[in-house]
Amino acid sequence: MYQRRIVVASSVGLHARPAGLVAQAAAAQPAKVRIAKVSGGAAGDPVDAGSVLSLMTLGAAHGDEVELSADGDQARESVDVLVDLIAKDLDA
Repeated sequence: MYQRRIVVASSVGLHARPAGLVAQAAAAQPAKVRIAKVSGGAAGDPVDAGSVLSLMTLGAAHGDEVELSADGDQARESVDVLVDLIAKDLDA
């Protein structure tokens, strides 16, 4: 399993437009990526990063830390694409 943590850069967090962009990018990846909100240093229950509704239910706001993970072939590449995306302000 490959995992990375990143701080959400979008001013509205992973809500609406940013969640749609992340879900679309996740769905295009060869490995299935999961995402969890980090609270108190521990990652919560992961959800499918390719689901807009799941992303929005995380409640990840601007400045919150999230953990992305994937298994199998191309897990690293799939996670890294989403990390790079979440590191940008997608609502700008």
